[in-house]
Amino acid sequence: MDPVSHLLRLAKVTATLDRRCLLGAATRMDVGERQFLEAQFHVLLEGECQLLVSDMVVDMKPGDFVLIPGGAAHRVITPGKYPEVPTAEVEEESFITTHSADGGSPVIDLFCGHYAFDPGAGAVLFRTLPDPVHVSFGDSAETDTMLRTLSDLMRSEAGNRGPGTSVILSALSTVLLAMVLRSARGSATGEALWTASSDPRIAEVVQAVLEEPGNDWSIARLAQLAAMSRATFLRHFTRETGMTVGVFLARSRVMAAAEILSSTGDTVATVAGLVGYGSESAFSRVFRSEVGMSPAEYRRDQVRRGRNLRGIRTK
Repeated sequence: MDPVSHLLRLAKVTATLDRRCLLGAATRMDVGERQFLEAQFHVLLEGECQLLVSDMVVDMKPGDFVLIPGGAAHRVITPGKYPEVPTAEVEEESFITTHSADGGSPVIDLFCGHYAFDPGAGAVLFRTLPDPVHVSFGDSAETDTMLRTLSDLMRSEAGNRGPGTSVILSALSTVLLAMVLRSARGSATGEALWTASSDPRIAEVVQAVLEEPGNDWSIARLAQLAAMSRATFLRHFTRETGMTVGVFLARSRVMAAAEILSSTGDTVATVAGLVGYGSESAFSRVFRSEVGMSPAEYRRDQVRRGRNLRGIRTK
């Protein structure tokens, strides 16, 4: 399994398209903070706008995708003198359509939604991404063609509003996330996306560790796999992924452990051994550092979430 598919499966990501924004000129739209374990995204299909998040200004053009892993509140503004026009919403069956309150003709077509993920592998994955992530799919012919195809499908489905619309839009939004996670660092995203190294040797190492996190991955063995000297490998790995080899190994093992804890009844000591730790206490320390709770607490949390979900389904 390729690294991106593997990570999305571990993270238990679900996508929801919340709104389609057809905003006129000089319009501002405030987007509130998301709940814990949720991340917003925006994909601009037509027009230009700015996204203001924290102390950053992100200029968006057609084909741009912005992910806000931390779920921070932010503002979208469209071009025009003094962006003071507020928005008005029409609630549809599957999503909300947002327009400028003054009824102005749309200058942008923006799809907005969020990803929900689990508190184990999902939280680790999204926390290790730049915040925000800004990818310009229109910068290459291949990704531009793919986005245009997805855009046509999203627009068509949004217009149909038929049975299954929300499921189809969710699936298409998940495809967008997969495209982002495999997009190498470029001019739009200054920080490294460790999920998509531009160096195939480092990418091979990342995939090998994700597939078999419990192996005895010494620096020497990983450098040999990358066909580099130890010093060269360490330098290239940090440059390509934005983290040290040790941090990457720990996070990969914690993500794998979270999956085992939530899907099996194996003891914590057994799980520790399966993901490469000889000491249960050492494993528990690393797990708590990355996830914010002990392995046992995480398992109980997953059981509780499962019971709540079953309760919702039976109502």
